[in-house]
Parts: sequence; structure tokens; C-alpha cells
Amino acid sequence: MSDKQAIVLAFSGGLDTSYCVLALREQGFEVHTAFVDTGGIDADQKAWIAERARELGAAEHHELDAGQPLWDQFVVPLLWSGARMLEQYPMLCSDRYVIVQQCLALADELGTKHFAHGCTGMGNDQLRFDQSVRSLGDYEIHAPIRELQRQTSHVRAHELELMAEAGIEVPESASRYSINENLLGVTLSGQEIDEFGVPGDDTHVWCRPRSEWPAKRLELTIGFERGRAVSLNDQAVSGPELLATLNRQLGAYGVGRHIYTGDVSIGLKGRIVFECPGIDGLMIAQRALREAVNTRLQNQFHQTIANRWAELVYTGFFFEPHKADLEAYLESASSHVTGVVRLATEGGAMQAVAVGSRYLLKDPDAVYAQSAGWTPEEAEGFVKLLGQSSTLAARVRK
Repeated sequence: MSDKQAIVLAFSGGLDTSYCVLALREQGFEVHTAFVDTGGIDADQKAWIAERARELGAAEHHELDAGQPLWDQFVVPLLWSGARMLEQYPMLCSDRYVIVQQCLALADELGTKHFAHGCTGMGNDQLRFDQSVRSLGDYEIHAPIRELQRQTSHVRAHELELMAEAGIEVPESASRYSINENLLGVTLSGQEIDEFGVPGDDTHVWCRPRSEWPAKRLELTIGFERGRAVSLNDQAVSGPELLATLNRQLGAYGVGRHIYTGDVSIGLKGRIVFECPGIDGLMIAQRALREAVNTRLQNQFHQTIANRWAELVYTGFFFEPHKADLEAYLESASSHVTGVVRLATEGGAMQAVAVGSRYLLKDPDAVYAQSAGWTPEEAEGFVKLLGQSSTLAARVRK
């Protein structure tokens, strides 16, 4: 160990965090790069990230596994809630919270209070990183990209120029797009995406274009216990393994590709392409089961809780006590979400085509549109009383 102050940098190997290594070294820090493996990339890519850290001059590179914590802390309550920001985006950025936890644990091991990230001053990621750090302890936050914005408005061009001067090769895709890939999915921004143009063909990462879809229809079953996905095609499987398998299988059929425009907390519009085949499959299946076993009032109230939970997670309040309160309700409301759902796709779209559970709210004496366990007179009286207030209003307001 050198006499320099150690600092832990959340490192992805991308352009921004690569610049951070150079900037932090220039400031005199002993840089410990930490790649927190939240899934989505293979061994060759991880080896490349480690080599990139060494090439940039990191004092030591650390690889930390966070697949299971990401599943437990985020995916499970995500499925309980079925939440999507603005009913579209399932917060694929939420690996940031687990990354912060893992990096701060490493900082504690190294005996330092210095933590760095590669967020800009324009997006929501800075909220997710900074607020999480402040919620989890007393650390000093360093954000070299945010500081760079004090010097230039052309951040990416400046970074590319510095990389070239240092003799560091930058992949062509990184020079065109900012790409984030993890167990949850892939997000891309930059170039024509930011400008509200048509995303290029090379923005397809996991979700294959229609010309490559398999001809055979895909069907699979997902089993749930108390709202937790526990099996695939009747075989018990861990959460991370289940999600990775669904990403491969459903992505081959083009399932899970979206374009989303969100309101960044500081007032900008942020546009991304995102792909989440596994998350889409799980959310479609879980919702089909949840709505079949829970009561009308539970299902009506569910969206209120889901929207609030999504807002907290999206805007950086992952460790806010209010979020834990919401999750206590969601877990309770999932207590009977146990059963099996069959999913089917021929490409692009996917449906939950069958639902089975011992908790289905199904009256053996009544089937919708087929048979009823009440008389026509009882139905007529119910309709009359249910609409009585509206009927009276129509009469007295003529």
C-alpha cells in the first residue's frame, strides 16, 4: 500500500468511469476500482473490465458479486408491486443501490471514507448514488464527471480526447452510446436517442429484431410462492438464474424492448432505449396471478402503493423508511400470490395465457358470462341500488 489516501470508485469500465480513474489519480488518490457484478455480462467482459482498470492505473481492482442481493432487495419487492415509473419504466437503474452498498463495505475494509462515482450533474443517478451514501454512513463523495462539467459543456468530447492522449482505446459503441447492462436489463442513451430520433440498429442488445425471431412459438411456466418467483417450467431455480434465463429466452423473441422518456428530477427530459425481457415476463406473470387471487379492493388499492414505491426508488430514496413501510404492505398483499402462470409469445409481445392457484377467487356456482349463483331479480335489484345516486342526480338536475 502506498502513502496516498485510498478511494473506492464504482467502476464499470465505460468512458465515464474510465475518465474518473485518471482524474482521481491526478488528484493524488490511490484508486481502488470496484466492479460490482449485478449480472448481464459474461466472463470475457468482466476480464476486459479488470484489464481496463489496470491499464488506467488503478492501484487494485475488486470484483464484487451482487446478483442475489439485487434480487432480494429490488426484484422481489418490484414483483410484489408491479411498479413501473410512469407505468412504463421498471427502474432498471436500481442496481445502483446495491453497488453503493457493496462499495461502501469495501471502503470500510480499506479503512477509507472516500467514495467516487461517475455520475453527471444532469441525471437521476447522482441522486441515487449520493442519497444512498448519505443514508448508509458518513463518507466523502467524489464525482469527477460532475466536476468536469464546471470546465466544459462538451463532456463526452473532452473525455474521448483525454483517453486518446493517454493512449486508452475506447470501443466504438461507447463513443456513440452510454450503455448500462445488468441482470435487470440494458439501457442506452446518447446520440439520436437523446435527440428524440429513431434508435439505430446497433441499439439492439438482448432483444433481437423481428428478422431474427425464432419461427416456433415459445411457452413457459413460472411458479410463485407468496409473490416470489421460485420455479421455471416446474424446476426450482434461484432468482438470479431465473432472470438470466428469461433474459436469454425471451430476448431471442424480441420481448422486452422499449423507448422511455422520463422527467429527470433536476428538470430535464431524459430519453432512453431499454430492454428487460426477463423483468417483463416476470411482471406479466405475477400480475396475472395477483389479480386472480386478490380481492377487488386489494387490486384497486395496489396501484396507489405501486406508484409511490416507484417514485421513491426512481428518485433515489431506496433507503428511506417510508419505502420499507410500503414494502411491508406489499408483502402482506402478496401472502396468497402462490401458483403457476403460463406465458406464451410468438415474438415481440407476450401474454399470460393460463393461471393456476388454489387461491383463485372463483365461485363454483358462478362463471362470468356463463352461469350465476343468483336470480335475475337479485341482479336487477343490485343494479338499481348501485346506481341510485346517479339516477336521483339525473332527475333533480333536469
